Amino acid sequence: MVSSRRPSERRLSDRRPSAVSSRRPSIDPWRLIPMDKASHVGGSDDFNVVFIGAGNIMFGSDEGPWNHSFRFEHKLGRRLKVVALIDPAIERATAVLQKKCDSFVVSAYQDTRVFKTLEDFVKSMSPKDRPRAVIVGSPPMFRGSLQPGRDIEMQILKHFPGVAMFIEKPIATGPLHEIEDAFTVAKAISESKTICSVGYMLRYLKAVQMMKQIIEENNLTVMATVARYACAYQAIAKPDWWDKSKSAGPVVEQGTHFCDLSRYFGGEVDISTVSAHSLEWDENAGHLSKISIDESKIAPENRIPRVTTATWKYDSGAVGSFTHVVALHDTAYSCEIEVYADGYQLKYDINYCCSMIAQSFQTPRLVNPYVQPVLYVRRPGDELEQAIRFPDDDPFFSEVSNLIDIIEDIEEDPEAAQILSTYDDAVRTYELTWAIRQAAERSRAAKLQASAEEAAGAEKLEAA
Repeated sequence: MVSSRRPSERRLSDRRPSAVSSRRPSIDPWRLIPMDKASHVGGSDDFNVVFIGAGNIMFGSDEGPWNHSFRFEHKLGRRLKVVALIDPAIERATAVLQKKCDSFVVSAYQDTRVFKTLEDFVKSMSPKDRPRAVIVGSPPMFRGSLQPGRDIEMQILKHFPGVAMFIEKPIATGPLHEIEDAFTVAKAISESKTICSVGYMLRYLKAVQMMKQIIEENNLTVMATVARYACAYQAIAKPDWWDKSKSAGPVVEQGTHFCDLSRYFGGEVDISTVSAHSLEWDENAGHLSKISIDESKIAPENRIPRVTTATWKYDSGAVGSFTHVVALHDTAYSCEIEVYADGYQLKYDINYCCSMIAQSFQTPRLVNPYVQPVLYVRRPGDELEQAIRFPDDDPFFSEVSNLIDIIEDIEEDPEAAQILSTYDDAVRTYELTWAIRQAAERSRAAKLQASAEEAAGAEKLEAA
């Protein structure tokens, strides 16, 4: 079982009516401004930050738009002081630090010290080095647990009570039985009243916030969410990604973004209703021609599924579905989420593969959220979809900007800056992704058993 505490069981006494069950924190989309139009946070005092992890998430790469250090540099300007960079790979950390010191942001890094562990930093820290925020971008297998060496959140709470945290997603990729540990961590963060944001940056897209605005302004009840994540596997050259004993599988590690967006719109999931099927590597349709690693080096039982598709019920009664596909070549991914409300239905059309028949209010569909997302809205009385484009949106910057504003407490308007993904919320997304993986594995096991029994029966008939 994924967890003994199903979302529907946790909140039976205070479950909200279905009409508002999908309501979650939101931000006016027009407050989310591009990074190049944002001003540095005012003030002259230093803003001390600790970076945990010296990899691509923190310092960028050619593989994608992530680069937390770049966003913090822009938001804080000369106030940013990275007092420590923590990574067991000292040489790598030293190399990225040197690049920063050779650039125009040298003032943020000229006094940065490199440590293998947080404990090492704590032992040598002076009072002036106390951070105002700790940014965790280390691999997820080292987070979200109570086990020594994988309990970075608990260590931060212990050594730096009251200091804000930013944690990358997913909050963990540990073994299934440690999900309860993650809930314990979430409770500790909540009870300590620590500011904590988790990196589900798609919630900060202008398009996503406009979708929330449309739903809320029209008082719509979400009926269904349909999400799809098709990755371009040819460019994925990390062996661990292809090994679900190390990465927890593509739904947990990668598809988590769209499971999270599904929950953001649909509300809490009744975990007991999750059903899933998968296309596996050893099935005829699961053959891939462009894998960039040697999959034969991975144990057969640890090779990832090529397709996983799942359905579930939300606590509100609405229905959700998600499909993750490992199929595309080259580098471009194809991602989409649709939200249905107030009588809308999906209609497949020869000219528009996905369109909606308008019957009452509008329903939004978000396409290509990573690169210039487009929001299509079909409204009552108009058979044409309205396409709204967001060419300069940067959700990575928006989530960092909102976090800093909350730490600084500079907004008089409480609606201006909000954390859209708390740790507790992120754990529930993690629980859902594990439930999908488990359901797919149960389905495969049942199919294999049925096939074996059928083969055994045929052999008996032949022998007779």
